[in-house]
Amino acid sequence: AILAAAVEIMIAAGDVAAAHVAADELAQLAARIAAPLLHANAAYTNGLVLLSEDEARAALPELRRACAGWRDLDMPYDIARAREQIGLALRSLGDEDAASVELDAARDAFDRLGAAPDLRRVIDRAATVATAPGGVLTERECEVLRLVTSGRTNREIGAELSISEHTVARHLQNIFTKLGLSSRAAATAYAYEHGLV
Repeated sequence: AILAAAVEIMIAAGDVAAAHVAADELAQLAARIAAPLLHANAAYTNGLVLLSEDEARAALPELRRACAGWRDLDMPYDIARAREQIGLALRSLGDEDAASVELDAARDAFDRLGAAPDLRRVIDRAATVATAPGGVLTERECEVLRLVTSGRTNREIGAELSISEHTVARHLQNIFTKLGLSSRAAATAYAYEHGLV
């Protein structure tokens, strides 16, 4: 339990390397001990680390494995947490319809359970998606766009979001494609015109 919490704390603090170490340690424990809860926790934390490293495609099977494990154990709160993360992974991959299904399911579960902070977080995450002419900006793309509008460089954005400059450039290319734009200045103007910042 402490390792799982450490992963989430380190990710929230932006220390993905430390989160990776804790997730690896938890996975090693799970490999030695035949405990379904431990296996679900290990899959979930591994999925979180992969998501924080912008590896949504690799994170999805881990998060789904965690969700299935918690479903077998009848743990509705943890199922909802996994579904929220699955929704974020799907959104990152551009599948907004499937992401909405997962986020709605998480929201409904948190609502039924009376988990108010989790409910607010899911509602806020659902609201951060921006509809664009060429598609939907992911939550991470919205974060990158907000930092672009503040005049930050790719290096500064990468440091702020704990991602590489290459990943920032990829997000910017996706933003430009989806918005039909070709420059940071145009993206900034678009963001202000459409209330995205």
